[in-house]
Amino acid sequence: MRVSLLRGHAHPDGVRAEAPPAGPAPHLGEESLRILVGTEGDSLLLTDINTTETEASEPWDYVLVADRCTQRNPRQVQRQQQFLEELERKGFCYKAREDQEKVFFGIRADNRVFDRYRRLLMEPEATTPRGELAGPTSIPATTRIRIVNFVLNSKMAAGDTLQDLVKDGVFEAGFPLHKGEEDLKKKWARWRNMFQQQPIGDIRNYFGEKVALYFAWLGWYTYMLVPAAVVGLIIFLSGFAHFEASQISREICEAHDVYMCPRGDHNPRYQRLSETCAFAKLTHLFDNEGTVLFAMFMALWATVFLELWKRERARVVLQWDLYGWDEDQEEMALGLIACPDYQPRLHQHSYMRSTVILLLSLLMICLMIGMAHVLVIYRVLAAALFSSAFPFLGEQVTTAVVVTGALVHYVSILVMTKINKYVALKLCDFGERRAPLSPSLATGGRIQEKPRTFSERESKFTIKFFTLQFFAHFSSLIYIAFILGRINGNPGKSVRLAGLWKLEECHLSGCMMDLFVQMAIIMGLKQTLSNCMEYLGPWLAHKCRSMRATSQDPELRHWQRNYRLNPVNTFSLFGEFMEMMIQYGFTTVFVAAFPLAPLLALFSNLAEIRLDAIKMVRLQRRLVPRKAKDIGTWLQVLEIIGVLAVIANGMVIAFTSEFIPRVVYKYRYGPCRQGAHPAVDCLTGYVNHSLSVFYTKDFQNPVEIEGSENVTECRYRDYGAAQNSNFTEQSWFLLAIRLAFLILFEHVALCVKLIAAWFVPDVPQSVKNEVLKKKHQRLGEAGLPGPGVGPGPESRSTRDSGPRAQTWSGPRAGQEAKTQSCCHHHPPQPWLCVCVGGL
Repeated sequence: MRVSLLRGHAHPDGVRAEAPPAGPAPHLGEESLRILVGTEGDSLLLTDINTTETEASEPWDYVLVADRCTQRNPRQVQRQQQFLEELERKGFCYKAREDQEKVFFGIRADNRVFDRYRRLLMEPEATTPRGELAGPTSIPATTRIRIVNFVLNSKMAAGDTLQDLVKDGVFEAGFPLHKGEEDLKKKWARWRNMFQQQPIGDIRNYFGEKVALYFAWLGWYTYMLVPAAVVGLIIFLSGFAHFEASQISREICEAHDVYMCPRGDHNPRYQRLSETCAFAKLTHLFDNEGTVLFAMFMALWATVFLELWKRERARVVLQWDLYGWDEDQEEMALGLIACPDYQPRLHQHSYMRSTVILLLSLLMICLMIGMAHVLVIYRVLAAALFSSAFPFLGEQVTTAVVVTGALVHYVSILVMTKINKYVALKLCDFGERRAPLSPSLATGGRIQEKPRTFSERESKFTIKFFTLQFFAHFSSLIYIAFILGRINGNPGKSVRLAGLWKLEECHLSGCMMDLFVQMAIIMGLKQTLSNCMEYLGPWLAHKCRSMRATSQDPELRHWQRNYRLNPVNTFSLFGEFMEMMIQYGFTTVFVAAFPLAPLLALFSNLAEIRLDAIKMVRLQRRLVPRKAKDIGTWLQVLEIIGVLAVIANGMVIAFTSEFIPRVVYKYRYGPCRQGAHPAVDCLTGYVNHSLSVFYTKDFQNPVEIEGSENVTECRYRDYGAAQNSNFTEQSWFLLAIRLAFLILFEHVALCVKLIAAWFVPDVPQSVKNEVLKKKHQRLGEAGLPGPGVGPGPESRSTRDSGPRAQTWSGPRAGQEAKTQSCCHHHPPQPWLCVCVGGL
């Protein structure tokens, strides 16, 4: 797309008026602006709009704030004045007001400023042809703010942008004003509206499409969590039906003469297996036969959720006339209007830079995995410390270590989040020359790279930051699910940290209990403490700022109230998306070990929607609206999480859960291997079968173990030989079955996901048909002649008498005559030329 601005004289009041083309011009108003947009060398009339004067009663669009200390610096004052005078020349007016601490500059744009950017007001799917607009139209508030923000952050004559001035301390802040938000406060940003539908249209009209799509997605995600939460709750409660009837739980509770080998150096003693009766029953609540079905259901649910969201998004953006909107085209239009010599940034790729970034990312991922080993060290040392410092804990030392380990992991997540954000930004900056991350000052972006577009930069940062965050959140869960208790050796020859401390082992009831506790604590803290801090922090900060004295002047008081709201930055909406992506990962990736995750996510989201609404409307400055027709890279992130969920849940069922050992015992070693016996439970004898024997005389220091004189053998969870603890044929057979199940489960689940994605179209047929009708309507209004039928005198006169009728002279007239001759050639050849009304 090419935009040519016909240069002309400067209007006396500072707005540049464009001169008409050479030769007799069409009849236009004295103050009119013509912007010609062409494709492949042809120019099409884009706008021809009479400008109107700015009403004195119109509200201010933007407010700039400077500290009064800067007014004592002549250099700072000079740069302020240069910037404000440049705005005046561009058609802006401003008013300076001050209080005891700050100087406020109200900025308002004349309506003629927006005439240069009317391309943004022409919706891509509108039925109005490109060559006309049906008279002056009101400018939406979101579009007005976007245009003002773009002008303010464009380079001025002195070479400074508003971002540069804020960075140098000339201005302290700049932001659009909250105005007209009362309806959103009543209908949306209130806790009592928690169970009411969100006014997505009003959100879009106030905050723009980007924010509206976030809340539309969050509302849809919350709605789709209902069936997942119900099924997960049923699976969890179904364990209560077999709470007392489980054959495995009965055998464990009755095993008074079975002693388990000491699991650690703290309080070394032989523990009766029957002492773990309560934990065995609890484990059966989430480690039962329904776990496999629920994991398969969640794989299908994740796919259906995404496909239905794509359909919902298509309906929403069609209602907003953004279905065919192109961000690249809009950015080029903005650049060309601001500078006729603007050239778009081309796509670039460097294999060397990508390789270095990949290696650095892998190094950072290794650091994340190393954090899991730090947690391992903590748990080992904490076990030794708790056993000596808190002897009253007794056998609950392991539980205390698991709980405190989860708390330490949560704190490490908070710390690593800040580190990961910094590293991801540096990876984006690597090897690039500097350019602003954010196109807006109100987004506060001082982060810099060489992006082709802001969305491309945001997409790269999203992938890097999410990858690091994923490993930061899930590294300890991966360790517990697949490593804990598997590298410890046997009771007689344990692996020790630095040759001193014995490595931690799984709970006596199995590693699923450890994984369940870790998931419950981390997700519970994530949904409760994080949400509380997310709300209380901005609320307290706003309350503290609001305690300052306010002006009696209504206008200045309004500016002060907006200034004292919490500032927004590049990561305001990005952080909300990232929080939901991590929650979605907890809801799906290890859901086989924690079927209550969808239920917790549902309750959290009901509060999260209102929490975010209250923050944006009542506690934060107004975000600069951004156009969007989808949630961008986050959709690919959701799809990646869905695939990872299939793999992770398959591995949890295969290697962490007792499901596979129970099935193998039932059909190969149990009493039902030759056929079912109604009088005998098929899992009878499973507990004795699944515990290996270790002779106490083989301990290195058997005397140090309490009660060793009465115990000749102890049991531990494994399938090792009693003589040397080596793997038996049974253990290898079980490993083969685990791997076979993993491959089968993943292939079946992925096939189900693919079939579901194929079965549910991304775009509803009604949306496709509506788009098709609009295209047909636009072509019809463009006046295309039918095949074999030339436009008769009546149709030609009718078309020429319409609003698109133009009179041209000079070269333009010759070009039009040539075009008309071509289009009206008999017999017409529409495949050679197309006649567009108005040319």
